[in-house]
Amino acid sequence: MTALTTPTLSDSTDSLLRFALRADALIVGAAGLVVGLAAAPMAALEGLTAVHEYGLAAFCISYGVVVYFLAALQELRGVGIGVIAANVVCTLVAVAVVVTGALPLTGIGVAATLGCAAYTAFFAGLQYRGLRRLS
Repeated sequence: MTALTTPTLSDSTDSLLRFALRADALIVGAAGLVVGLAAAPMAALEGLTAVHEYGLAAFCISYGVVVYFLAALQELRGVGIGVIAANVVCTLVAVAVVVTGALPLTGIGVAATLGCAAYTAFFAGLQYRGLRRLS
């Protein structure tokens, strides 16, 4: 008699990190598509130019694609550290842009930028928790 053994999925130590990476990638990529499609109206609301918005859209779409595929790698520790660092840097840059007034943002632009900072800080924290669970 032969016994079949299959790994239990709930015992996986990388599931939270993998989920957080994929969720981050999908949300940022989808946001990039929305920004790309509505660049001109969003630019007028936020106080930026359409070129800024298209650049942001291209970055978000690229980030989403790259992080989604990196989340499929067998070894996630390096990927997690890199994405956490990127999210922390994005958080700090967004706050610095608002504090220094580096861009001519409107009230809506300030709110959107701080919302992005909160988003990236949240995902950095979630991904950090997932990284800590790795054995």
